[in-house]
Amino acid sequence: MSGVYGKCFDPTGARHGIPTFPWRLAPDGYATRRQLREKGLRPGGQPIAAQVMRINRRTGGPRVAYLYRVELALPVRPMTSRKWGALALAMLARRTCPSCQLDVGYCISRTHGVCGLCLINLPAQAAA
Repeated sequence: MSGVYGKCFDPTGARHGIPTFPWRLAPDGYATRRQLREKGLRPGGQPIAAQVMRINRRTGGPRVAYLYRVELALPVRPMTSRKWGALALAMLARRTCPSCQLDVGYCISRTHGVCGLCLINLPAQAAA
């Protein structure tokens, strides 16, 4: 068993507190939040059942993803009309330029804070 594999393999949870498996080698019946979401499920308040771990080559530190039991997962709650409306308003706010008040059709960069046209015209306005 390699050193890296040995650090990440603890099926009893004696070393890490919860069962730990190497990356991509978790047994059946466990899933991450993303994997649950793909199946239309959510953790539903259950505690973390296990984790998968791998050692980051650059930093030498571990990367961890938590696993949940699939049989204890609950179905995802459906979106209500109010949630859809709130999401639509939030996306509209991200697409609206604060300078020219236009919906530019894409999410405005938080770095510049204005749309591309206002960014081009910004130096001309500052010089005047």
